Amino acid sequence: MTQLLRAVWFEPRPAGAPVRVWRDWALVAVLVVAAVLEGVLRPDLPWRVVSVAIAVALVPTVLWRRTRPLLMVAIAFGGCALSPLLTGGELAELQTMGFLTLLPYALFRWGSGREMVLGSAIMLGRLAVLVPLSQTGLGMAAVGVLVLSVAAACGTAMRYRARARQRDLEKVKLLERERLARDLHDTVAHHVSAIAIRAQAGLATMSVHPEAAADALRVIEAEATRTLTEMRTMVRALRRSEEADLAPSPRIADLARLGSGAGPVVDVEIDGDTDDLSPSVGSAIYRLAQESVTNARRHARHATRILVRVAADDTSVRLRVTDDGETGHGGATPGYGLIGMTERADLLGGTCEAGPNPGRGWTVSAVLPRGGAAA
Repeated sequence: MTQLLRAVWFEPRPAGAPVRVWRDWALVAVLVVAAVLEGVLRPDLPWRVVSVAIAVALVPTVLWRRTRPLLMVAIAFGGCALSPLLTGGELAELQTMGFLTLLPYALFRWGSGREMVLGSAIMLGRLAVLVPLSQTGLGMAAVGVLVLSVAAACGTAMRYRARARQRDLEKVKLLERERLARDLHDTVAHHVSAIAIRAQAGLATMSVHPEAAADALRVIEAEATRTLTEMRTMVRALRRSEEADLAPSPRIADLARLGSGAGPVVDVEIDGDTDDLSPSVGSAIYRLAQESVTNARRHARHATRILVRVAADDTSVRLRVTDDGETGHGGATPGYGLIGMTERADLLGGTCEAGPNPGRGWTVSAVLPRGGAAA
């Protein structure tokens, strides 16, 4: 119980409280007119001028109810509690003053924990003053407590509903950042690996075969251009002021492009019908194969061949990427590449496994459902 009270007391104010808008000014105008009309037309109203003056004086509290909720509650309910001093102890309140229920709502929607506790004490104190002055006694006080409780409950519900929505938005943003991180690693790292390999080859052969070094520079230039293009595409997607690139994502049919880089020969074989695959599954198969080929080129020493096999049946699509090198995968800490591959497959309801072969080489195996249904 103590921890709950401490949690409430130290509850911070929600961010993003809206300032005064035109609707608030319109509400003030309507309430002022309503208070004046009630004062003129209501025949049984005691202390007519004082009642109208108090109501009109308290109407502006709705303008600052979100940004200064405790102060507005103190002014409004404190003023109501002191108003009997002007009327000789007689209640002089308009029906229009029902707008005061907006203040406890705003207090519990936008106030801090301290403000909610202190504001509740002020409102209950006002009701305590009301009891000896009311003809219905405790019954009227009970009704007042109920009305204020409903307003406070509505404010609390909206407060935590907004907080839950904010958490959902943060989760979506986090998932989007993870997706972009995977795409960045899958696409840019592939081209950078090719650049590094060609640069090493050019340096090794420059003194003996200058023309080979020139070829390496041309490949590096092409890969660097592709890398910049990928980066610009991602930056445009992140900038809301610019339209994102609507070019289609790579598919299984684009797997042949994986053999264009430097390094071991990439042999691609596709078996089965892959034309009507879900776009997300086709793109995922390409990205998984791309990352597998990049890892093989980066880590498989003395590899001469990388086999990429895709087999599709009525229910699933299977990917198998195998190299024949002296693998160095197992000796290193698993990086973001393998983690991203596993996450990508899991998001589509599939699996992805990677490990060394019994003899030489390394194999990546992935199985995805054709429809890409979530797990």
